[in-house]
Amino acid sequence: MIWTLLILVLAIVLYVFGGKFIKSGNKKASALDIVMHKGINVIAIMLIAGSVCRLWTPVYLTHTNPAILQEMVSAMQAQQEEEKNKVVRDYVAKHMDDMIGDAPIAGNVDAKKTIFLWSDYSCPYCRRVHSELARVLSERDDVRVVLKNFSIHGALSDAPAQAVIAAKIQDNAKAAALDKLLMDKEYFTRDDMKDQAKLPDIIHANVMKLAKEAGLDTKKLAEDMKGEVVRNELRNVRELAQRFEISGTPYLIIGNKAFPGAISYSAIIDALK
Repeated sequence: MIWTLLILVLAIVLYVFGGKFIKSGNKKASALDIVMHKGINVIAIMLIAGSVCRLWTPVYLTHTNPAILQEMVSAMQAQQEEEKNKVVRDYVAKHMDDMIGDAPIAGNVDAKKTIFLWSDYSCPYCRRVHSELARVLSERDDVRVVLKNFSIHGALSDAPAQAVIAAKIQDNAKAAALDKLLMDKEYFTRDDMKDQAKLPDIIHANVMKLAKEAGLDTKKLAEDMKGEVVRNELRNVRELAQRFEISGTPYLIIGNKAFPGAISYSAIIDALK
């Protein structure tokens, strides 16, 4: 701001007194003197106009017409979203099978329409979107949800994510059933969280109880949770999250468009169209 004011003052001085800087031996100004004088005036006018615009623009944006800032931000966000969707669209089209990896699938595994869901079992917003997706799956058999279990909350997330991935080794339908139980029921309490040192073991035990309820062989499940398949799938989840700049859950890719955050049933239906 200070430099702009200084340039404005200098430009005015240059415009007013610029002609005096041109010295000529003749009493009558030569053609060259006139051209130089006009040139100085043009430069001065350009500097004055630029400085006034620079000084006036913040005032205009913040006081006279602040709504334009919202329009600019909205336009920028829309452009960024479209660029991000293009990245998603291009990658999904070429790497669908790689993206699915060893992930469990809810719904019709052979469905033509695919929803990728990054979620965390300890995330309340993920539970909300899970119920919306369950409604979609109950009404339609042309949709499948690929469960990319994003383990981001430490002990609260690790065992559930590992268990659901490992469950698919036994049976995909049972993995989907365990996913539903983990989302519909509370698998830890506030009392469980009092002793952080014991929390991983408590969460693991609680997850195993739900796994048994889902009809899984819990002994085999515990072994598979430590295996290569689970490690590879969790790596796949993290790498895709980095590629698509996923920083939180839930995050959905429906068809070829990204939806960060929890979305409603109607929004899911619209996206599937």
